[in-house]
Amino acid sequence: MKKYILYILIVFFFLGCEEKKEIKLAVNSWIGYVPLFYANEKGWLQKSGIKLIKTNSLGESVSLYKNGFVDGLASTQYEYLQISTKVKPIILLDKSFGGDMILSNKSIDKLVVSKDITAYLEIGSVNFLLLNYFLKSHNISMNNINLISSNQKQLVQMLSDYNNDIIVVTYSPYDVNFKKLGFKVVASTKTDKNLLIIDALFIDKKFDSKKFISLKKYVDIAIKEIQTNPKSVFKVIRSYYPNYTYNEFKKALKNIKWINNPDRELLEELKNINFPIEYLIK
Repeated sequence: MKKYILYILIVFFFLGCEEKKEIKLAVNSWIGYVPLFYANEKGWLQKSGIKLIKTNSLGESVSLYKNGFVDGLASTQYEYLQISTKVKPIILLDKSFGGDMILSNKSIDKLVVSKDITAYLEIGSVNFLLLNYFLKSHNISMNNINLISSNQKQLVQMLSDYNNDIIVVTYSPYDVNFKKLGFKVVASTKTDKNLLIIDALFIDKKFDSKKFISLKKYVDIAIKEIQTNPKSVFKVIRSYYPNYTYNEFKKALKNIKWINNPDRELLEELKNINFPIEYLIK
């Protein structure tokens, strides 16, 4: 009888440990993930048993998930497709409205006739989708493109010979680094309105979505604070964006639209691209 009771206690002990285990989420510096950083700095995520793992790229976030180092990630629908059998979207965050962009040291007219363009981007991310869309829109052959792939922090250090025809596929906040070098925006999700890029929080399917109801509440509070008092938010999260001034931060926020509480039209758009909406926390 004592052995039986001891066995029961051990089972409950391990079940309790499993329940209290931190849920790790991979998140990179995309401007649309500010609500998560804000909630983290306010201590709200800790209350929900959630730990953020900061990454340098969307591709790195996917890699961490694939290798079992995190339980979920913030990403676009492009990265989601790489792991769609294992994760589900639970919270919509933002829709890109200029935040994803292509910069160049040449005009579009010159790029169209160029036979040798060097493209810097994160190949294993939505960057590649944006690049393909841009090339098709301007009838530029991929055969004329020399691809150089790395994370956004390293790409700015890899740029060489500015006299060559160069395009950079990037996103906020990394665009400021390239703009300081003289690169100009030649296309973005604001100019190409038919290109839908959304960001969401994805979690391993083994978790019940109800477990993240409090997280959704914190995201909603954070986004409301961003909209009403961005300066206060910037003071809290500025360590995540060391190269941003407050004015650059405000400008970047205008390049996204918050979709944490999506309207019917957006939900229909998502259904049309086979993006599952049934798991989303309302």
